[in-house]
Formats: sequence, structure tokens, C-alpha cells
Amino acid sequence: MAQLIELPHVGESVVEGTIGKWLKQPGDRVERYDPLVEVVTDKVTMEVPSPVAGELLRIIAQEGETVPMGAPIAEVDDGSGTSTGEPPATQATAPTPAPAQASPTPSTPTSYLIMDARPVGPTGGSAVEAQSQEDAPAPTEPTPAAAVPQAVIRAVDQDRETSVERVPNRLSPAVRRLAAEHNLDVDRIAGTGMGGRVTRNDVLRYLEQRPAAIATAATPAPVTPVPAPALVAQPATPSADEERVPLTPVRRMIADAMVRSVTQIPHAWSMVEVDITELVGLRDRYRARYRAREGVNLTYLPFALKAVASALKDNPTMNASWGDDCIILKRRINLGIAVAAPTGLVVPVIRDADRLSISGLAHAVADLSDRARGGTLRLEDVQGGTFTVNNTGALGSVLGGPIINHPQAGILTTEAVQQRPVVINDAIAIRWMMNLCLSFDHRINDGAESGAFMQSVKSRLEAMDGDTPIY
Repeated sequence: MAQLIELPHVGESVVEGTIGKWLKQPGDRVERYDPLVEVVTDKVTMEVPSPVAGELLRIIAQEGETVPMGAPIAEVDDGSGTSTGEPPATQATAPTPAPAQASPTPSTPTSYLIMDARPVGPTGGSAVEAQSQEDAPAPTEPTPAAAVPQAVIRAVDQDRETSVERVPNRLSPAVRRLAAEHNLDVDRIAGTGMGGRVTRNDVLRYLEQRPAAIATAATPAPVTPVPAPALVAQPATPSADEERVPLTPVRRMIADAMVRSVTQIPHAWSMVEVDITELVGLRDRYRARYRAREGVNLTYLPFALKAVASALKDNPTMNASWGDDCIILKRRINLGIAVAAPTGLVVPVIRDADRLSISGLAHAVADLSDRARGGTLRLEDVQGGTFTVNNTGALGSVLGGPIINHPQAGILTTEAVQQRPVVINDAIAIRWMMNLCLSFDHRINDGAESGAFMQSVKSRLEAMDGDTPIY
């Protein structure tokens, strides 16, 4: 019997995925739980296993194609000998049971079979979580494979190939919000997704083209058009001094996340200098003993995280997100930490960071960083962040303008620790200094609020000395 394999639902805020790589090809034998395909979402890269054993008949969703969760992606023959939707001839004379009496064998759900989930791109809570849950389509039970007629299967293929009719009511929350912000009628937008589904890129492309259309419609009399600059067509093949690197699904997801952040969030930026001379002495005093006792390095990042978490409690509008008609304050302080993983930048989350000691934060940083670089983070490890800290100083940076991790209210970078000459009491002294850089959502906070937050972080770091408890 031919069974449809669906793209499993992996979380309320994940509404679509991109087919990264098929691990099996049509004609291959697959066993139950064998890895079948790699799927990239805006949260993780995951291997989807086969929920049934049998022969892979065909691939419905091709590599690089973005499909909604729950959509069919492949078809497997489990060898039962019964063709889906075509009853055996011996059943032709039997009375047809009422639909309510039918008891097809349900297909095995794959949502709990996800394995090798790897984080993708800057991640945190995807959009405002409360609104995402309201906007998201109501969950439905997966259609049993045995109950899907061959005509429906053929229609799915035809819909994919022709994209004649748009799949109704399958707009992602991000698309709905973007369309609502710009008062757009999505029915006027040509969809390039599966079955003509409108994607975020379709809306952004429409917005780029719309100003010209509006200007033309608003002009009552014909005017002489101003010729636009000629677009330089990309050559079909790179020249001798060029090399084109194809985008991986992970790189494309990161690019989409960055575009979404800078187009939807009005960024503002601020920087302060921090004198951490006493903190350097504190860390040097504990560093060797801590490594021997705890088995992890005591870096400057846990101290900064402690200061940030405490400052967020005093400045709650920095621990927030934009809700269109309101500002949503987060009751929990879940700090995301940016990690450079082999597949790209990821942001695992330390939950309830304000409840942890400096030592607890050091262990959390070491654990999440190791698992991020090893590709063993779980989906829940990259969800629910409320504010992000990026230790760009570890890369030698002294100044930065980070992009906010959408939909959070801000992101802070800790820059390189350096000795500099500074003026203290009309005298020049050599001190250990560090820059803190903040990008913040100007819809939520102004300079006064962001400045108060930065001064709060600064004062806490400068107050750390030999009497500061580590545990």
C-alpha cells in the first residue's frame, strides 16, 4: 500500500520547512525510523525518519523547495499490496460503508521521531509568541495514508507543477503580520510557494514593486517617465576572477532572518565604555582553580550575562517585544547567546538567567556552546529567547552594530577587553576597558530607556571586585 509521508509539525511557531537533502532516492528500501530527508526550518536542521518500512516510490517535495508543515513530501510503498484509494476487485460488490464508519489504518505520525536536530540561524521566539499562537492555523490530525485516494495524490502533483490555485488559509503568521502592517490584499500577490502559496519573500518583492505601481495609478495625466537605471544582468557563468558559492538552505534561512529583522524593526544604536579592571582581577584570581574544580573555562561572558540579566529586571521594556497595538513585556528573562557553529550563527537560550549564579551561567554557556558546535541542540534549546548577548570581543572586535534577533527589543555585544589609558582624578592611568554596544527597537524604547539600561549594565560590571560571589 502506498503511504504519503508528511512534513511533521515540530512546534507551534514553525510553519514551514525547506527540503535540504534527500537521504534516500526513489527505488531505495527504507526501514522504519531510517533517516529519510534533511529539513531546514528557521529553528533547526533536522533529519526526518521514515514512519514506515517499504520502498520509496517517489519524492513529492524537491530539494530546495519550501513546504508548509503537514504537507506531503514523499510516498512509500509498505508492501501490503493494497493500492491507496483503489479497493481490490473482490470488494467491488460489497456495500460501500458510510464515511463515518470507515476505519482506515492511520499512518504513523513523525513529529516524535525527529532526530539530529541542529539549530539554524539567529533564533529565539519566532515573532510575538502570543500572536503567533493566535495567527497560526488550527492543528489538524494527519490524514491517514490509507484514506488518501490516488486522485488526491495526483492532484497534489499537478498543483505543485502548475501552481494554478493557491492553497487557502495556509498563510504563515509572519506573512499575515507583514500583509496587515502594509494593508495588503494577499489575493493580489502572486505566490511562488507550494501550490501558489504566498511566502514572506513574495510579500517583500510585492512591496518593492508597489511604489511604482501606486505612483502610476495616482497620476491622472500622462507624464514623461524618468528612465530607471538599467539593471546589470548577472552573467550566466562567472568570469575568470569570480567564484560563485551556491547558497545552502541554512545560509538562506539566516539571510531571510536578517532581512526580516532590518525591514520590520527600526534599529537604533548606542555604545558605552566600561572599566572592568577590578573584574579582570577577580577573574584572574578564580580562573585556574575554577577550571580545575568545575571543568569549564571562566570567561568574561558569564559576568556580563549576570549584569545584563539583573539590568533587564530593572528595565523591563528591554525584555519585551512589539505587538503592533501594544508592547509585550516578558515575565521571564531568557538570554540568547550567539554562537558561531559550523553551519552558521545560532542562538541557544539560557532560560531564567536571572536566577543563576555566575558559576551557573558559566556552565550553561559551556554546555550550550559545545552542543551548538556539535550540532546536538534540541529544538527547545533555541526557542523562547527574550534578549540576546553576543560576545564579539572573542573575535577581536572592539565596536559593533549588531542586528536585533527578531522579535526581541534589543541585542548587546561585549567587545574585546583591552588595556587603555584613561583619565582618573585628573591623572592618566592604564585600565582594563571593554565596550558595550546595543542595538534596540526604537518603537519600544527611546534613548532615555536604552541609556538607562546601558548604565545599569555598566555600573554592575564596574562594581564586580574581589568580594563578588561566583557561586
